[in-house]
Amino acid sequence: MKKIIFVLLASLALFSSSCDRSPVKYPETPRGEVVDTYFGVEVSDPYRWLEDDKSDQVAEWVTAQNEVTFDYLDKIPFRESIKERLSSLWDYSAKSSPFIRGGKIFSYQRDGLQDQWVLFVQDSFDDEPRVLIDPNKFSADGTISLGTIGVSRNGKYIAYATSDGGSDWNTIRVREIATGADLTDELHWVKFSGIQWYKDGFFYSRYDEPQKGAELSSANEFHKVYYHKVGTPQSSDKLIFQNLEYPQRNYFAQVTSDERFLIVSETESTHGNSLYIRNLSTDHDFLKLTTSFEYNYQVLDHVDNYLYVLTNYKSPKYKLVKININTLDIGNWRDVLPERKDVLESCVLAGGKIIATYIEDVKSKVEVYNLDGDKLHQIKLPTLGTVSGISSQLSSNKAFYTFSSFTVPSVIYSFDTDNYESEVFFKPEIDFDFDDYETKQIFYKSKDGTDVPMFIVHKKCIELNGQNPTLLYGYGGFNATLKPTFSTSRLVWLENGGVYALANIRGGGEYGENWYRSGTKLNKQNVFDDFIAAAEYLVNQGYTSNKKLAIQGGSNGGLLVGAVVNQRPDLFKVAIPQVGVMDMLRFHKFTIGWAWVNDYGSSEDSIQFLNLYNYSPIHNVRPGVNYPAILVTTADHDDRVVPAHSFKYIATLQSKQRKGANPKLIRIQTRAGHGAGMPTSLVIQETADIYSFIFYNMGENIQY
Repeated sequence: MKKIIFVLLASLALFSSSCDRSPVKYPETPRGEVVDTYFGVEVSDPYRWLEDDKSDQVAEWVTAQNEVTFDYLDKIPFRESIKERLSSLWDYSAKSSPFIRGGKIFSYQRDGLQDQWVLFVQDSFDDEPRVLIDPNKFSADGTISLGTIGVSRNGKYIAYATSDGGSDWNTIRVREIATGADLTDELHWVKFSGIQWYKDGFFYSRYDEPQKGAELSSANEFHKVYYHKVGTPQSSDKLIFQNLEYPQRNYFAQVTSDERFLIVSETESTHGNSLYIRNLSTDHDFLKLTTSFEYNYQVLDHVDNYLYVLTNYKSPKYKLVKININTLDIGNWRDVLPERKDVLESCVLAGGKIIATYIEDVKSKVEVYNLDGDKLHQIKLPTLGTVSGISSQLSSNKAFYTFSSFTVPSVIYSFDTDNYESEVFFKPEIDFDFDDYETKQIFYKSKDGTDVPMFIVHKKCIELNGQNPTLLYGYGGFNATLKPTFSTSRLVWLENGGVYALANIRGGGEYGENWYRSGTKLNKQNVFDDFIAAAEYLVNQGYTSNKKLAIQGGSNGGLLVGAVVNQRPDLFKVAIPQVGVMDMLRFHKFTIGWAWVNDYGSSEDSIQFLNLYNYSPIHNVRPGVNYPAILVTTADHDDRVVPAHSFKYIATLQSKQRKGANPKLIRIQTRAGHGAGMPTSLVIQETADIYSFIFYNMGENIQY
């Protein structure tokens, strides 16, 4: 590995002598006269016109903004060397945990700098894997990605979904596994769907075809479950489930491994669901298994007349129950793994046993039980970290899992469910000395006295002198748990003396339902207070200072960054809000935004409106305030959090900060979406731009 020289310049003036630090001249963004009235409060929305993603005027504005941003980035002297180092780090072979479907073995692999992961298949572990689906051949620029797959139970076919340019819209095709040839099947307007095989076809979910020109912005309503028979046109697909009384609900189909039951999960937000069950061997209608959307239910499978279900029903930290299919009443449910102190994150049926993953203070703990819930074994893990990708089958004594941490690349283990032995199945080789770094977990006090965990990663023996460039990351929403996981891109930050901190703030699922709920709706300020307190801890403990501290978050985390920058602009030097939810008064009007009301509340409610209005990023930017250097990132095909959020936010910042010394820029990626499926080449480019922007605005000089 090349020797890395990290140079901390004595003053910003010295660095400015080699680079142009004059204020950025932003493009002019015309203001409109739109004013909305919410419960007697008039709210101006001058950049409403930026919501029209098909407008020529918006396209011209995007081009002008990108020209300014990339002109700025091009002047950073070490930007290209960071990009080259990222490419070098990424150039290794990676694999996913193998999984068995239809009697065959499948795995994803990425060789070096391939843009997309490739799906391989083999008939047995003694055979050499062969390429089944290579999405790198879908397009010249690598922007068509492979999504959900489903393998027929006889192992003859695979149905697979593709996404074009990062959109959530999918197209499903069917491929013959033996020959690798695609059939004529082609299903469109698929979104938020699985692929569940039954007999000679499969169940999937879709919307009606949207109005032309509004595919990436119009509200997604009237989700439906269909059955597609292989070899027939989509027009012949049979409608299986819909609910016309509630247009803003989604439906996901699941077939038990014995093909006896069809389960449909109904949701009206990102948290909580209801279950319907239908016996596929009879002509009976669906029976409603659960009521309301207060709790989460995940069906593992059907075994010996019992459905095994992971749920938080009256158990905020989750439990595993079994439900006799002949007596579905809740009063007859039986606990298999009762609720306990640690959060029960997932369960997998393997070799006639249960492999259960718990979250213990934001770290994975994996245990093995029999089907009655008796503990048999605990899998020993190498260090604090995260277990993911557990794959097996009820009838197989072989399971696989992946372990990773901040400084442990994803290692795949095979696990024998009979003798409880784990063996390394695959370990990647990366050009990086991981032994030079350490990870610690600390707990700090938030504003209201709540103890909040945070991971801190850095080189061993760093000086706590307040001069370390530090990147603080957070999310805080939608019951998502941010555990210690590996990131190739993060290595460039660490090897250049950077400190990386991950704050496990409220709104996530780290400690179960109560931790999550304490960061939603009228409690959302707790999320921002937790993040601000994390930043203050890093400063007070000497890791960094307000001149060396950057914050980053994506999607709901982009909202987090935008909100705390408004509330504490003095605390941060750089902010990177990515694909963020920035207009809290109108988010529910676009694509799937209506499903987020459960987390945020709605501006259509008087009390919730005031709460949202008080922290909404675009509505709380103040003129004359010295905000940090801000680089907003978004993409033109993001139909999850539409780019209008970021457009309106940066236009507001630029209009109120035209003479500020710290730049306010937006990087708008074309042919990309919310993040999933982005090709490696684009990920490297975006990461290089982000790290260059952060280091540059901290006054650092990076030399390789």
